[in-house]
Amino acid sequence: MARDKTTGAALLIISVLVIVVYNFVMWYPSLANMASYFLLKLTDSILIVVVLAILAWIGYTLLTTPPPKPIEEIEKELESELKNITAQKQAPSSEGGKDQK
Repeated sequence: MARDKTTGAALLIISVLVIVVYNFVMWYPSLANMASYFLLKLTDSILIVVVLAILAWIGYTLLTTPPPKPIEEIEKELESELKNITAQKQAPSSEGGKDQK
């Protein structure tokens, strides 16, 4: 539990620092003119890679997931199970002559 809190605190601090530095460099390009162009390219590249990786993951999931059973097949299975259950409930009462609950 302490390790999770330490990791969370580190992620929070690093994220806030990156946000502050990124925005500082982006809004004051005279201080770091070349860095601002690099940050724009880096941000765009990361954004495109993340979006396309998510799309690729969705495509892979759709490709490898087996299709669901047709409704008709599921209904047939449920009907046969229902018949088995009702047959099992009726069989003991007809054999012994007593209701068993």
